[in-house]
Amino acid sequence: MVSVKEQYEAYPYPERDPKDEAKRLITGSPSHPLEMDHYLFGGTRDWSKPLRVLVAGGGTGDGLIQLAQTMTSAKAPYDITYVDLSTASRGVAEARAKARGLTNIRFETGSLLDAPDFGEFDYIDSCGVLHHLPDPAAGFAALRAALAPGGGFGFMVYAPYGRSGVYPLQEGFGTLLDGLSPQNRLEAAQKIVANLPDGHPFKTNPNLSDHHASDAGFYDLLLHGQDRAYSVPELVQELTDTGWRLQSFCTPALYDLTRIAPRPDGMDDTTAMGVAEKLTGTIRLHVGYAVAADDPRKIAKGSNRKLVPHLRGVSPQALAQAVAKGRAIPVSADGLRAKLTLPKSAAPLIAGINGKRSLAEIAQGARMDALGFGMAWTPVEKALCDWGLMLYSGLQNHKG
Repeated sequence: MVSVKEQYEAYPYPERDPKDEAKRLITGSPSHPLEMDHYLFGGTRDWSKPLRVLVAGGGTGDGLIQLAQTMTSAKAPYDITYVDLSTASRGVAEARAKARGLTNIRFETGSLLDAPDFGEFDYIDSCGVLHHLPDPAAGFAALRAALAPGGGFGFMVYAPYGRSGVYPLQEGFGTLLDGLSPQNRLEAAQKIVANLPDGHPFKTNPNLSDHHASDAGFYDLLLHGQDRAYSVPELVQELTDTGWRLQSFCTPALYDLTRIAPRPDGMDDTTAMGVAEKLTGTIRLHVGYAVAADDPRKIAKGSNRKLVPHLRGVSPQALAQAVAKGRAIPVSADGLRAKLTLPKSAAPLIAGINGKRSLAEIAQGARMDALGFGMAWTPVEKALCDWGLMLYSGLQNHKG
């Protein structure tokens, strides 16, 4: 089998051109500072204090560049250590950082299994890496050992049901194409995939697209030599066994069983989320945040009126206008689509969101007393936060 290091030297993933940094900033989950603050720091982190970050298995740099650029734009101090096995991937990430003039980034070629050797970190990012280790538990444990007290962890690992059809092809290609170079494996596999029968589970899965995006995407999806997926219960158990506690997934609505069916009395959260995952069937990736197992902190909630809400991916004015007119708000994530209906009384509150005003200031601007504000805001928070459209953070002047 082609080793993981050999694969990423031949096909750095995701495929990125440093020249594109002049055109756009790629943003997403995890590791956007607003999201980190919301889920890990109660929406109240003091961003004047330096943030020590480890990007563990940073690949071509999406998470690194997003975090460093957002912090730089907000004039928030940081110190980032990037680690990856692939020198080719590191080269792309370094070129992207240079194109943006980003500083305070230390680039290392190495394994995330050596994470504690690089220091102690307030935030650790590991996106799309742990599921490619021969022993993922060792990776989770190594990252836990590098976590500073009060710190947090943003992760992405594969989920099984939304990737239906992938693993039979990976296994078949692993046997059939053993011993070939990465380039020859890619060429042979692309020909086979082009001729798959119409009923093949991979061909009928609309949730998969990486194989269309680039050769690196095809290779990473279908020719990877080490790849495992986690169901919700398996992931929670892995986190628990290695000293972590799941804080939240980034789009909690995907895992909300009550969205699909009544939740039986007494059913624990992990079981309920696992059932929702099976009944939804389209979740390809588990993206979320974790903290130390003995850390009792909670995610940010609007009961703290000092918090500052930010809308993500939607204009406050446009959303407020739609809510004022009683329109349903369409939302989607991981193949799941829904429509949100918010009370018309929430429209002036939504219009008051600008990423700087606190909830108390928004309520005051709308001339609402505490009771009226609570009644109007509670469904807004529930709907928008559950779909990842609203976050609480004191970070300002952000991009993305």
